[in-house]
Amino acid sequence: MKLIAGLGNPGAEYENTRHNIGFDVIDRISGKYNIAVKSMEKHGLVGKGMIGSEKVILVKPQTFMNLSGVCVAGLADYYSLDISDVLIIYDDVSLDIGKIRIRPNGSAGGHNGIKNLINELGTQEFQRIRVGVGKKPMHYDLADWVLGHFKKDEREIMDKSVGLAAEAVESILDRGIGFAMNMYNGL
Repeated sequence: MKLIAGLGNPGAEYENTRHNIGFDVIDRISGKYNIAVKSMEKHGLVGKGMIGSEKVILVKPQTFMNLSGVCVAGLADYYSLDISDVLIIYDDVSLDIGKIRIRPNGSAGGHNGIKNLINELGTQEFQRIRVGVGKKPMHYDLADWVLGHFKKDEREIMDKSVGLAAEAVESILDRGIGFAMNMYNGL
């Protein structure tokens, strides 16, 4: 069983913001595979189903971004999952808008949600898909930038990127992270 968590913030005011791109990817996967993400478990909205031959748990933590690890670690522990069974999808302001980077592990890179995940899981050795939401303009506060909405032309790019990230999840499950990195990094 694989735990696939998309990071974001709960609530209508955060929908379609840069920080919620992880939720958007989970929504895309949920729709494609008819996995309803609506049960509350361990502080997260959860849906269970199949992607190909793999049992999955799709998760949208409801703890707000900076405490995402509480939900993910709670679920990983409850279902006795190995860290290799955890995949995290989240926004990255260091990547150009729409770019995807898949990694088998790594540091938090200044992302508070990932810092909390590393702290709660006790390791940084979890797989991740970073989705570029664009670099913060100099005159913006970082919080205002990531909690801001995409412009119309950016949203079109991000819709494509959300689809690619969802495909990357399928690729990781089916062919492994190395294959997915070769296919999707740089797109």
